[in-house]
Amino acid sequence: MTYTSLESSHQVQYPYSLRIAHLYGNLMNTYGDNGNILMLKYVAEKLGAHVTVDIVSLKDRFDPDTYDIAFFGGGQDFEQTIVSEDLPDKKEDLDRFIQEDKVMLAICGGFQLLGQYYIEASGKRIEGLGIMGHYTLNQVNNRYIGDIKIHNEEFDETYYGFENHQGRTILAEDEKPLGKVVYGNGNNKEDGGEGVYYKNVFGSYFHGPILSRNANLAYRLVSTALKNKYGKDLSLPAYEEILSLEQPEEYADVKSKAE
Repeated sequence: MTYTSLESSHQVQYPYSLRIAHLYGNLMNTYGDNGNILMLKYVAEKLGAHVTVDIVSLKDRFDPDTYDIAFFGGGQDFEQTIVSEDLPDKKEDLDRFIQEDKVMLAICGGFQLLGQYYIEASGKRIEGLGIMGHYTLNQVNNRYIGDIKIHNEEFDETYYGFENHQGRTILAEDEKPLGKVVYGNGNNKEDGGEGVYYKNVFGSYFHGPILSRNANLAYRLVSTALKNKYGKDLSLPAYEEILSLEQPEEYADVKSKAE
């Protein structure tokens, strides 16, 4: 049964609202993924948005019309296998959510499961949703572990993180990497890319969590979701501005910029 796990204060008059689906948040949260949810909430509130976070898990329906952002974290092979068996019931709705350019952040196992399939360390093949074209192969007696830095040329943004993954992901022709590896291994240590950027899906192997070290990426996700919901012409404070924006006194000014 879907339930609300986190919500902004109702005592603050926010001019906007965002609803976030934390996909399988009770299972796929091995790598500090709750920190990503907290960062999305923090940045959204800085931009004047009331945030509601729902756990959408086994046997729950994912309603693409209800949610503005979806977060899909990582887990151990056991949990990912359980999730992979439930995902087909959500495929149609998740596919529509993605094709309608809504915002999704997918980390590690979530990233893998959006693709065609992945091969576990044991060699077992786990089918993915097949919504996106990438696939993930395994390695023998090796993992990609360590600090990593990537640069996204399209956004001219740099992201820092820590990678720890056994899988080697190969992107499809219609997918871009989240960034070009400056140092580290990336998706497969061969094509020079890390993560994925497809429509408004942002995927990565960064743990830690990714958004706690890269508030600029959190701002991109939240601002994109707000403009999807309230119009592309919505005027929002720049990323540099929200770093000093107080809460909640300045929300009246945030709202006036949008009117």
